[in-house]
Amino acid sequence: MEGLELMLDFYNKKSVFITGNTGFKGSWLTKILIMAGAKVTGFSLIPNTNPSLFNIINIEDNINSIIGDIRDLEHLKKELYNSKPDIVFHLAAQPLVRESYKNPVYTYETNVIGTVNLLESIRNCKSVRSVVIVTTDKVYKNNEWDWGYREIDSLDGFDPYSNSKSCSELVTHSYINSFFSDQRVAISTARAGNVIGGGDFSEDRIIPDCIRAAIKKENILVRNPQSIRPYQHVFEALLGYLLIAEKQYDDKNFEGNYNIGPNEDGCVTTASLVETFCNSWGNINWTSRLEDTNFYESNLLKLDCSKIKNKLGWKPKLSIKEAIDLTIEWTKYHYLYNNVNKLTENQINRYFRI
Repeated sequence: MEGLELMLDFYNKKSVFITGNTGFKGSWLTKILIMAGAKVTGFSLIPNTNPSLFNIINIEDNINSIIGDIRDLEHLKKELYNSKPDIVFHLAAQPLVRESYKNPVYTYETNVIGTVNLLESIRNCKSVRSVVIVTTDKVYKNNEWDWGYREIDSLDGFDPYSNSKSCSELVTHSYINSFFSDQRVAISTARAGNVIGGGDFSEDRIIPDCIRAAIKKENILVRNPQSIRPYQHVFEALLGYLLIAEKQYDDKNFEGNYNIGPNEDGCVTTASLVETFCNSWGNINWTSRLEDTNFYESNLLKLDCSKIKNKLGWKPKLSIKEAIDLTIEWTKYHYLYNNVNKLTENQINRYFRI
């Protein structure tokens, strides 16, 4: 994609408010915006992993970092109003499927009421012009189709996490119709596929699980090796979020719902993904493990990303192997040298050509 430098120039001196900025995707997005010259305010809980990307690359030193709970409407409303942002990215969430089975009430409170609270806060903050609500590829009613889901397909996520994200899509649609039908602010939702990248230390995610096993020199244990998912590097999704926010800033016609996922060759089995990881890491093997039948997970999920490609000009830049190689490069450097600030910036520069 041409002109990525020009796209990031758009964010120079813009005031940006990010919820969930201490998470994996939120930390990378915040770092990109800092490098683009944006004035960033983050509203989030403390990082939920130790170590965390947020702390490793010292993001807190370069933004207005507010520790807050998205479920606390009055606190959120106050901080949003005080920061007077031009653009809002909503990433705060309980993001794990298996965790949602263990804590469904917290999952719904965070993912649904949290979205209500953000939109209600924006309704009373006149500075905001562009909003991106981040959901997931799992919002769709999954019929195990061989083809990718389109933005017009039915929403009905199965598990509490996926369903709560489906609900947040409906909440957003209602708020747009009820309160944002004028031209003041444009609001879109972004439904990204599974993301990978350096600095993800989450439990129950396949690449972080691979990394933990590789560091311990143990075999990787793979659950559901034949399941198919749309995998992509985190930069691909973040590019989509940034592009949506920019395009709709001056033209509300770009407002909408957008899938963000890889090309067909990025929709691979978990076994294929792990095999690619093993080949890139070196001297590591994997084996399947007995699936935990207490938790349902779909076997097949693909996205049709024609809309964002045709309407916004977005397209994937990295193959699965390139995404894994970037992830391993970051990870090995972190564990060898314990200082990845320059490499983090270098990877962003290489992708965005800043």
